[in-house]
Amino acid sequence: MTTELATQPVESIDCDAAVMVALEGPPGERLPAIARELYESKEFSGKLLDLTLLHRPAGFAARRLLLVGGGKPDKFTTAELRKCAGAAVRHLKSKSLRHVAMLVENSNAESVAAAVEGAILGNFEPDAYKTEKNNNGSKTVDRFTVVAPGGAALDEARRSAQIIAESQNLARALVSEPSNRLTPTALAERARAMAAEQGLDCEVLDQDRMRQLGMGALLGVAMGSAEPPALILLRYRPAGESAAHLGLVGKGVTFDSGGISIKPAEGMEKMKYDMAGGAAVIGAMRAIAQLKPPVTVTGVIPAVENMLGARAQRPGDIVTSLSGKTIEVLNTDAEGRLILADALTYAKQLGCTHLVDAATLTGAIVVALGHINIGLFASDDALRQKVMDAAAAEGEKAWHMPLDDDYKDYLKSAFADLPNIGGRWGGPITAAMFLKEFAGTTPWVHLDIAGTAWLDDAKPHMAKGPTGVPVRTFVRLATSW
Repeated sequence: MTTELATQPVESIDCDAAVMVALEGPPGERLPAIARELYESKEFSGKLLDLTLLHRPAGFAARRLLLVGGGKPDKFTTAELRKCAGAAVRHLKSKSLRHVAMLVENSNAESVAAAVEGAILGNFEPDAYKTEKNNNGSKTVDRFTVVAPGGAALDEARRSAQIIAESQNLARALVSEPSNRLTPTALAERARAMAAEQGLDCEVLDQDRMRQLGMGALLGVAMGSAEPPALILLRYRPAGESAAHLGLVGKGVTFDSGGISIKPAEGMEKMKYDMAGGAAVIGAMRAIAQLKPPVTVTGVIPAVENMLGARAQRPGDIVTSLSGKTIEVLNTDAEGRLILADALTYAKQLGCTHLVDAATLTGAIVVALGHINIGLFASDDALRQKVMDAAAAEGEKAWHMPLDDDYKDYLKSAFADLPNIGGRWGGPITAAMFLKEFAGTTPWVHLDIAGTAWLDDAKPHMAKGPTGVPVRTFVRLATSW
């Protein structure tokens, strides 16, 4: 999708459909007479994501006018605007419309960016392997015009938003890939290709190098698979000096069977999404390379398969991590924290002064927070606030979870320094406490995205499948450092 900024009245733009957001309550002065009539007849009320398509609207050069409900005025933010743009594009592309122009009444950078991001995200479909689509052509909006009267200086916001949304869609495309096609090696190849295109440094540590370094926790998870693991490193360096060095760490389990502690068959096909944290780091690094924030950023993605081969690790095994800490593996399905333990340690060895990881880590976070909020855990108040602010600005909701030292009592082993799981209670917290042992004194934030990285059902503004969370949070964190 190409995007462009227009400053003339939306009524004058010749396109397949013009889009206007209409809020609940009295109709706004900007709306045409036909829209006011719909309010009066109660055919349209402005409820969030309500859609009404009008043909041949009087006074418009566009062939159609789509009214999109924005909800209550006091709750309408850029997050709702982003959803409105996505819902508009998804509705209009289903009718094979190619050029859409959307009015953004608040002519500011945040609103322009939200509209562009929503449109590009709404245009995405995880259907790359549908032969009918590939043979007959897909329905897609090719051109999106964001109309911001008086906003000629906002084209940079449009450009940046396009970069970020396309990077988020890259992450979604990676997560959509089936595990037979996106192995750890293939993920590393995709990351390397992106890095070459964007001018990033990329290094991939193979199994032998990880063995030399002593990454026993990561290699233990990989033992059961015929596919070798890979540790992907993506490096961005700003033009000037940077005292801080931000490490973005993403869990990259390209398929998770659970290992010997095998998962139930129902829903196991979705376990290709267990690399969504790693995909988010790759997507974020693509955007960071183009937006060029003033902080050094390194992406670290440990990529493995968790399988049940003859050499698979067993419950009761003890592995030695890169940090030197020994870990008793009580459950092989708690593998994400094992690979992240070595990745966090290695990120520190690379000089990262601040660490943020993203992982589809626990089903228990979904029980706690549903599919609405990311579970956020932090060892450092200042970094926690930076990440919370970035998430709030991007509409990627995050909820601060506890990480009191008292929870250490759940992580005790008679045979090793610590086990890889706690007891029945507080699963997301004990998982975070485990990771905290390897972050050490380095300021660190953990994002458990198990409930937010995947949509089980399509939404008006977004297709079923991967969401690309938290690409935008990562990018905002870096660009606002």
